[in-house]
Amino acid sequence: MTSRNKLTTYRGKRDFGRTREPQGGHASAGDTLCFVVQIHDASTLHFDFRLEVDGVLKSWSVPKGPSTDPQDKRLAMPTEDHPLEYRDFQGVIAEGEYGAGTVIVWDEGSYRPLPGKKGRRRTFSEALEHGHASFWLDGGKLRGGYALTRFRGGGTGERESWLLVKEGDERAGRRGAPDARRARSVRSGRTLKRVAQEEAKGSGDDRGR
Repeated sequence: MTSRNKLTTYRGKRDFGRTREPQGGHASAGDTLCFVVQIHDASTLHFDFRLEVDGVLKSWSVPKGPSTDPQDKRLAMPTEDHPLEYRDFQGVIAEGEYGAGTVIVWDEGSYRPLPGKKGRRRTFSEALEHGHASFWLDGGKLRGGYALTRFRGGGTGERESWLLVKEGDERAGRRGAPDARRARSVRSGRTLKRVAQEEAKGSGDDRGR
């Protein structure tokens, strides 16, 4: 399946005449794989965790946000694949549109897959399909090993549920995610409230970023 076909669900949920979210299909993959964590003040306030996989951003909604503490098991609910261009999106999704609300880029960077158990040679995409994938993040705020593990759903017809957990390495700590309403964009230093206020005033400082 091409990355364009993988975006059918994403595009079907949005009216691109009303939202500035990217339609996708124009960004090319770089030399390294990227990840982005966005804070989204929609009907529920949450973090969106996205990893570049096979030309799209595989995405999970993480209500409490990623943690640096290996003891924290963060619920991660899969959402539709997003285009690579979405890693740059920051701004306000219009009222009445799917996901209406403010989005900021909380963290971003590169990642690399970590090897699975001995004897298991799988691509990262295959690891996700089998329900467990480990990876190393090099971001502005998140660093070190993390793992995504499916604990419900997956071929059963039941909605999938995953856990996002920090590995116990030298980058582990005791910090949970910050207060999402006080957290600042890694790109502009603005909070959700500030981005919404500036866009309402038409400043455009964060438009498309």
